[in-house]
Amino acid sequence: MKRIYILVEGQTEESFINEVITPLYAYHNIFIQPIIVSTSRGHKGGIVSYAKVKSQIIKLCRQDADAWVTTFFDLYALPNDFPSKESVDYIRINNCFQKVEFLEQALKLDINENNFIPYIMLHEFEALLFTDPEKFSDWVDDERIVDELVRIKNAFSSPEEINNSPQTAPSKRILSLIPDYNKVVQGTIIASEIGLDQMRRQCSHFDRWLEDLEKLKS
Repeated sequence: MKRIYILVEGQTEESFINEVITPLYAYHNIFIQPIIVSTSRGHKGGIVSYAKVKSQIIKLCRQDADAWVTTFFDLYALPNDFPSKESVDYIRINNCFQKVEFLEQALKLDINENNFIPYIMLHEFEALLFTDPEKFSDWVDDERIVDELVRIKNAFSSPEEINNSPQTAPSKRILSLIPDYNKVVQGTIIASEIGLDQMRRQCSHFDRWLEDLEKLKS
């Protein structure tokens, strides 16, 4: 059985992987385990500094050389010391898919471990929930909220493109309409109801990452 460790930012991503991704990939004879990044002694979650995360990735790659290590980080909130994030070449790129691939390659080069597969989300976990905004209907009393979520989705070519700034990231848009939205509980349940198939059809970057993981079974 292949082993894949996924370094995640917090409990939301950990829950999503445990509840949605891990069970399905067990059928591919792939064992997946999410690990929340440590930000400081005794504290976990979020990436405030790439320097602190880099050592964790390398340690994970080297302590189990027969396993694979990947990441599940948000693009919109990456720290400024992330590889090439402040470079002129990156800043000049306008296409979000090209931007995230540029940073993933920079991360791969910086980590420089053969069993490492970089993945950065466009633009965060909640983008996946916009593949079917109507699944929020069970959590709100006013259907106009769902209509607004659908309108937001339809304003973009794909859910992965929903983001203009840290203030308009997918989760911020959801919270502005549903202030009591619980990322860990509701986010995971909605993701489970949507399912990976629909997410993969609409989110090409996410789909390519899962394809890379599936190739490891052979």
